Amino acid sequence: MIRNILFTIFFFLGIVLISLVFLPTLIMSTSTTLVGGKVMGHWAKYCLRIFLSVKINIVGKENIITNEKFFIACSHQSMFETFVLQTIFNAPVFILKKELLKIPIFGLYLKKIGSISIKRNKTTRENLGFFDEILKTVSSSERPLLIFPQGTRVLPEDKPKFKKGAGRIYEALKIKCQPVAINSGYVWPKNKPLKGNKIITISILKSIEPGLGKEEFLNILENNIYSELDKMN
Repeated sequence: MIRNILFTIFFFLGIVLISLVFLPTLIMSTSTTLVGGKVMGHWAKYCLRIFLSVKINIVGKENIITNEKFFIACSHQSMFETFVLQTIFNAPVFILKKELLKIPIFGLYLKKIGSISIKRNKTTRENLGFFDEILKTVSSSERPLLIFPQGTRVLPEDKPKFKKGAGRIYEALKIKCQPVAINSGYVWPKNKPLKGNKIITISILKSIEPGLGKEEFLNILENNIYSELDKMN
């Protein structure tokens, strides 16, 4: 319990401090602002190691796609992946809940780095232009899009069907998909106390080529990620 409290205090104080230090970058280039995200990712890894004795194991680095456009589809069990994936990939573009943009200061960063927001479970004028915004962002940037096909954070034992929107994104972009499986929920579970002395594994799986039907793609993606998570348990 004490370790949990220490982690929580130091982690979030660090995030606030990093946000304040990088505040001037909001009027500078986006690439400068993105450095702050990488720093936050490294801070998350440091706090997990120091306060909770958590080791982070990255496998499949040889599968990382290079020299061409791609998007990342990652399992989502905790806040961990939103921070740490920024230290592995080149400044991913996040798709996130619109409510997150309203967080003081942090929301300004999310807007600055080009995050794409959506109102969950609602049909709005903004949501109808969602895929157009994704296409525009991907075509005009070398940064990979990052999606969480489960739609929200889930507990490690839960295996919901992947959202159909992931298949629509794959079909619309016509580029490779980089699947990633992370078992972070065993350390940093949703709405539960953190657990120490464990290993978080980040498994970067072989890419899925473009050209499949969206349902076939979704089935392959779901099977590959859940199969990999089963191996980690």
